[in-house]
Amino acid sequence: MASIAVAALVMGLKYVAYVLTGSVALYSDALESIVNVATAVAALIAVRIAEKPADRSHQFGHHKAEYLSAGLEGALILLTALLILRHAYDAWLTPRALTAPVQGLAVNALAGVINAAWAWHLIVRGRALRSPAIIADGWHLFADVATSAGVIVGLLLALATGWMILDPLLAAAVAVHILWVGWRIITQSMSGLMDGAVEGDMMAQIQRIIAANGDGALQIHDLRTRMAGRATFIEFHLVVPGNMSVTEAHDICDRLEEALATEIEGAEVLIHVEPEGEAKSKGALTF
Repeated sequence: MASIAVAALVMGLKYVAYVLTGSVALYSDALESIVNVATAVAALIAVRIAEKPADRSHQFGHHKAEYLSAGLEGALILLTALLILRHAYDAWLTPRALTAPVQGLAVNALAGVINAAWAWHLIVRGRALRSPAIIADGWHLFADVATSAGVIVGLLLALATGWMILDPLLAAAVAVHILWVGWRIITQSMSGLMDGAVEGDMMAQIQRIIAANGDGALQIHDLRTRMAGRATFIEFHLVVPGNMSVTEAHDICDRLEEALATEIEGAEVLIHVEPEGEAKSKGALTF
């Protein structure tokens, strides 16, 4: 909800900067802020849905709703970039002088500072909460900050040299940058929807936790992971001595599940117990 308020404030400031100057580059910056408001709303809805507990229709939870939000954000960014390119082309055909450039650039700079502070907050909180929607929103705002800074520097250069053709060129550069950011967000959300595995550092952490808490077992194999929003699904086969009782094997599983859940937030663990005859010589972690 705070993101929506910040996005609306920044959008208003950037539009004021455009009205003061008439700059198509500042207009493109303001147009992107409309997407910021829309994506902040989408992120709020997605986070609310993702927090819902598992039910009969969604027995593994609603975690992937956040990936849908991130994908929507990427698509809206791409649409915005195309709109900006259209306005840049019109301004290229009919360049115009800027009015009240100092005041307009100052207002736009203020909007950029607000955006930068909030983007940093979103990324830090998103990583702490392991929320793809919040992280995507934060990186999108950082991209917005970068483009705003580029627009301000470029327009200052245009004013210093008198080359007003730089205004539509800057708008086009903003559009290209936004296209790249949108594509990156879409590919990341698609990876989550396609059950992408955890990254190398987390996989190493999972293996370390299992190795430290698997006393009594012989080995694990077929370790698989997938990410779904803030949930990390971990499953593997646990090989135990053939004469071990069900109770003893169950105690080992409980110990492993508790250790993984303690160190990896949102861990959902599934262990398949096997007798020693099912041990594998390759791709296994031996205790």
